Amino acid sequence: MERELSAVAVYCGSNSGNDPAYAAAAAGLGRTLAKRGIRLVFGGGQVGLMGVVADAALGSGGEVIGVITEALVAKEVSHRGLTGLRIVETMHERKAAMADAADAFVMLPGGFGTLDEFFEALTWTQLGIHAKPCGVLDAAGFFAPLRALVDGAVAAGFVHPAHRDMIVADGDPGRLLDRLAAWSPITVSKWLDPAER
Repeated sequence: MERELSAVAVYCGSNSGNDPAYAAAAAGLGRTLAKRGIRLVFGGGQVGLMGVVADAALGSGGEVIGVITEALVAKEVSHRGLTGLRIVETMHERKAAMADAADAFVMLPGGFGTLDEFFEALTWTQLGIHAKPCGVLDAAGFFAPLRALVDGAVAAGFVHPAHRDMIVADGDPGRLLDRLAAWSPITVSKWLDPAER
């Protein structure tokens, strides 16, 4: 059964990276979200890929909601032209607010913060805290090493193969959103006994 995606949280870098393909992927995702009437929820910054995805969505008539900490507002990195901007005190509040506001999650290239936010959302799906799909928009093969790491964790017995398969990866934003809409929740207890949780 296909789910309706009304809002997608996007995690991505506050830098643009050194390959133009990263910004192109971010812009393509922003435009696709807007054209489908899906609200973009993101980290609220005007810099790096965050600014690119937000500007692309806004430029295509989309609704864009930012969630940012007071500390980052003080550093003047918040985007000034959003549909809405929620200012919170801590990073924990920021992540929780973004998760609550979204039906699905997409990770673009980024650094430690991007990885942290995505894997927390993925872990919450794994544990049944929420039942929301998690996708990776793979630009220029950026996530190939990460996928190899996850495969290694499966081979080493730390990640169940079905949990690895919760990560929906695609290089095309439209296809990725279609696959996220078609995703069905995984029942954790099917694979893990209580001693392994």
